[in-house]
Amino acid sequence: MINPLNNYFSAEKQESVIFITVGLVAIGVSTWLWMNGHRLKSMAYPLVVIALMQMVVGVSIYLRTDHQIATLSAQLQQEPAALKAQEIPRMQTVMKNFSIYKAVEMVLLILGLGMLAFWQRHDLAAGIGIGLVLQAAVTLSLDIFAETRGSIYLFALHAMPG
Repeated sequence: MINPLNNYFSAEKQESVIFITVGLVAIGVSTWLWMNGHRLKSMAYPLVVIALMQMVVGVSIYLRTDHQIATLSAQLQQEPAALKAQEIPRMQTVMKNFSIYKAVEMVLLILGLGMLAFWQRHDLAAGIGIGLVLQAAVTLSLDIFAETRGSIYLFALHAMPG
């Protein structure tokens, strides 16, 4: 069980770095768009708002992961039944939350595509639409990978004896 635990949390920490990086790039692109007066500078609105969320999530996951690995690894060695009893409900909640996140991300993606399809000649709407599409697609993709990792970890938890 130690390998699925380490694999899950190590990959979560790696993905948190991707979230932070994507957020920083989005803010950098937004700054460039505004400073240069680009006609689609309104992309910055969704880019920055979602980037801030990505960075908060990324930093919080990054900072807590090493402690989680240490705590759960020790608990696995000393009280595997307690680990199983605590981690399964926690991971079930995490997995349920992924359904919510994916639904929101898909709505934002569809909204962005709709704005591009119906208001592409309006710079404000087109910029917001592009920003939504970019951020929603990236975040959705990362969450799908995270959900898959979570499923594997949850399966391993269920397979533990006790």
